Amino acid sequence: MSRNLLNKASKDFEDMLHALKEAMEKIDEEMIEKWVKDWVIVKTFIGLKFQEAILKQVSSELKLSYRMASPDEESKGIDGYIGEHPVSIKPISYAAMASLPEEIPYPVIFYRKTKDGIEIHFDENLFTGHA
Repeated sequence: MSRNLLNKASKDFEDMLHALKEAMEKIDEEMIEKWVKDWVIVKTFIGLKFQEAILKQVSSELKLSYRMASPDEESKGIDGYIGEHPVSIKPISYAAMASLPEEIPYPVIFYRKTKDGIEIHFDENLFTGHA
């Protein structure tokens, strides 16, 4: 690799770091508060609506009732109920993370966001007693 190429890459990197430093200096308490408010309130609201849509779809397919979990149930890793069964709702990418130490003792409903909505995967035998 030529010396000129290395010098140019170093200069570009230095310029990027300088721009990042300037951007970081503009972050203030108000900006952080707005970001946290959006993250906690808006994202949590959207996430709960997403979970409810998944529970509704699965319960409809299985012809069972559904309900969202209470805060106490959520603290135990339960996102909702399909019939009498507590369930956890996870993105499909979670299934690929087999090395995670977390063990979920409830049926898991996996989903994938698509450009047209959501794709849901679950083992219906876990809800019908034929597992």
